[in-house]
Amino acid sequence: MSKVAPSQVREAVRQVIAFSTEEKPRKFTETIELQIGLKNYDPQRDKRFSGTVRLPNIPRPQMKICILADARDADHAKEISLDSMSVEDLKKLNKNKKAIKKLAKKYDQFLASEALIKQIPRLLGPGLSKAGKFPTPVTQQDNLGEKVNEIKATIKFQLKKVLCIGVAVGNVKMTEDELVQNIMMSVNFLVSLLKKNWQNVKSLFIKSSMGKPIRLY
Repeated sequence: MSKVAPSQVREAVRQVIAFSTEEKPRKFTETIELQIGLKNYDPQRDKRFSGTVRLPNIPRPQMKICILADARDADHAKEISLDSMSVEDLKKLNKNKKAIKKLAKKYDQFLASEALIKQIPRLLGPGLSKAGKFPTPVTQQDNLGEKVNEIKATIKFQLKKVLCIGVAVGNVKMTEDELVQNIMMSVNFLVSLLKKNWQNVKSLFIKSSMGKPIRLY
């Protein structure tokens, strides 16, 4: 049973959007983040959870993705204006830690052709894994455009050493309905990951990049 009602979420979304579009419009599309505070959880002792969920609407359409591609996927990438790098490009980085760090910083996520996935640690070392951006494999059956949309729509909840988590659940250009759907799905999914469900939730806020936090719970 969700302790956050859609009507409550809608009201909070209205406030966030009003602030970003009327009170203080910015020159970029602000991301809307769900901020979660947890309680009765000991990150040292309790099992740290991690889970991903695909939202009904893409929260960050401008997310930068690159595919480490074989020839076939490189052609497909070109068709959908997706950045790609070949094995030759990766070899040129010569396992240079700085260059790999720079590459990991440049993109939000990576994909890789299935045929290349095993070669990546050998070509790049642990750089992408350390940045939490190890590529998602793309099989020959996958539609590359659909795979890109899937990655853009997927969010990850991961408990690290602190009891607060923030995830992007939308942006200020989305409709109220789209945001309400994404936020409800995110909240309910997160609660399902928690050991004691709602008893572990201390607070829930939504906030645009430059706006003030609005409390949901």
